[in-house]
Amino acid sequence: MVFYEPGKTEHGLPRDPFKACVVPRPIGWISTRNNQTGVDNLAPYSQFNNLTFDPPYVMFSANQDMHNNRKNTVTNAEASGVFCWNIATWELREAVNATAEWFTDEVDEFDRAGLEKVMGSLVNAPMVKRSPVRFECEYYSTLRLPGNPPMGTVDVVIGKVVGIHIDEAVLTEGKIDLGKVMPIARCGYFEYAVIRKDAVFEMVIPGDPKLLIGLEGNAKKAKEMSGESDEHKGRATIAQERDGSD
Repeated sequence: MVFYEPGKTEHGLPRDPFKACVVPRPIGWISTRNNQTGVDNLAPYSQFNNLTFDPPYVMFSANQDMHNNRKNTVTNAEASGVFCWNIATWELREAVNATAEWFTDEVDEFDRAGLEKVMGSLVNAPMVKRSPVRFECEYYSTLRLPGNPPMGTVDVVIGKVVGIHIDEAVLTEGKIDLGKVMPIARCGYFEYAVIRKDAVFEMVIPGDPKLLIGLEGNAKKAKEMSGESDEHKGRATIAQERDGSD
């Protein structure tokens, strides 16, 4: 068993294993616009996820570059108050990789990667037109975590999802079909994974079926359940008043 204390003891392996332990990670392919220059930015972040579903929030974290500079994605999102997320797919993998290259803020990564843009319906930020699932987000906050220079310090950016675009071509019987989307995910080192139809399986947890509402992320049912709970509390209060109980 390999055991080490990060920053204190050596792991003794030829490559650092930490990122290879937390896999696979969804890719935050984040697009923003510099409101001052009008230049658009597009970059993938391997530390991305959703935080909650009602209302929906997402986060991505961006390390500093080799010169202790914050990423353009972060400064654009903070200054403009918006950003977009585009799902990274097998079909778009080369473009995702191309937009990972470091550029100065004068470079438009959409143009560099040969990607067509489509503007958000609600926010002033571009999106990848060929990406089949896209979120429009309002910037909420940044949590800045200290780290070792030059790259260790990280900005954790949180945004509220205010608009969702889903290409009907990736739907099967009203559900997003991952076999059609074929999203790619970040693994360790320089490795990626792709989700194909034969890699997807389903498990339903036992116990109270109400728990499935949260696991599915069904906001409508959650609201309905909350309304039933409030109604139940109201009936209980009336009953207590009638019999004089506390």
